[in-house]
Amino acid sequence: MESAKAFLRSLVGDDRFWIAEVFIVVLITAMASWVLSLFVSRLRERAARTVNPWDDALVNSINPPASILIWLLGLSLAAARAGASTDAEVLTWLAGKPRAIGFVVVITWFALRFAKEVELNLADPRFVRKPIDTTTVRAIGKLIRASIMITAAMVIMQRLGYSVSGVLAMGGIGGLAIGFAAKDLLANFFGGLMIYLDRPFKVGDWVRSPDREIEGTVEDIGWRLTRIRTFDKRPLYIPNGVFTQISVENPSRMLNRRIYETIGIRYDDALLMAPIVDDVRAMLQQHPEIDTNQTLIVNFNSFAPSSLDFFIYTFTKTTDWIRYHEIKQDVLLKILQIVEGRGASCAFPTSTLHIADLPELALANDSRMTLGAGVTAK
Repeated sequence: MESAKAFLRSLVGDDRFWIAEVFIVVLITAMASWVLSLFVSRLRERAARTVNPWDDALVNSINPPASILIWLLGLSLAAARAGASTDAEVLTWLAGKPRAIGFVVVITWFALRFAKEVELNLADPRFVRKPIDTTTVRAIGKLIRASIMITAAMVIMQRLGYSVSGVLAMGGIGGLAIGFAAKDLLANFFGGLMIYLDRPFKVGDWVRSPDREIEGTVEDIGWRLTRIRTFDKRPLYIPNGVFTQISVENPSRMLNRRIYETIGIRYDDALLMAPIVDDVRAMLQQHPEIDTNQTLIVNFNSFAPSSLDFFIYTFTKTTDWIRYHEIKQDVLLKILQIVEGRGASCAFPTSTLHIADLPELALANDSRMTLGAGVTAK
């Protein structure tokens, strides 16, 4: 090492030897960054062969923060060497507090990336056999990232010479004023916290409110807003505080879907009502998509103005909206076949006009009046 330094000194001279040292430091830094990139590429190939969410998250988040950390270390050493040789205060200053703050920023960046990658992997069925609920993962991820950023901010303030205890005390004094000024913001924050704790719905659920015109699919639950995509594909942004004041219905968690229909047959088919009702009940009990463990009712229940009505009340096994309508259509078509198979017909609104027979005397009087009118005309 000493012989190498002596050789360099003989080449560039004592007064310019620091330039060679700076060049060597920068060159070593560039080589280290290149070697790191190759190493990370190899790690990524090996991590792709496994289904562990942690190693994939680590490999995907280690670069570019690690590369920037190497460059930060190398350039700060070069700046310190150049500052010592040229007495430049700026270079010496850059090798002090800015380097320490830079280290904190880069490490914080890596921690945030790692937390985000883990959050995505834990909710991905490719990495976890039983994925964690997306809403829970997002809530935990946001808490962890917020903790990382607060910790990093406190460390940076400590490095800059500020008293962290003093800042915390100052925050306690101003907390009351901030609370009054930002009460809506705090209401939304705690509303979001209640959503995460009570979990009335999660990302991907179909929700609606009977109190407000809110209906759609939940896309994101933030600390202040919840984004719902309506069925006409419009985004609806709702402050979380609203959910503490309204009722929310979650159809996504229903156990079954109900079929409740009324069918009318003609009064002329009154004698066929009983066998039709029995056949419809038997059909529903044998239908593979009807949940017979739930309430199943088929009964004649009404003398309507133009029909004799019976109703069906049953539940499907599926809760899927599209599949439900396919099953309902099949049930109604089978009911039509049963009605027609029994020789009956479905009723529709009709009116019957009854003309009573006129007395014979009235007919005779009408005949005389007609004859008299004919003579007068002649």
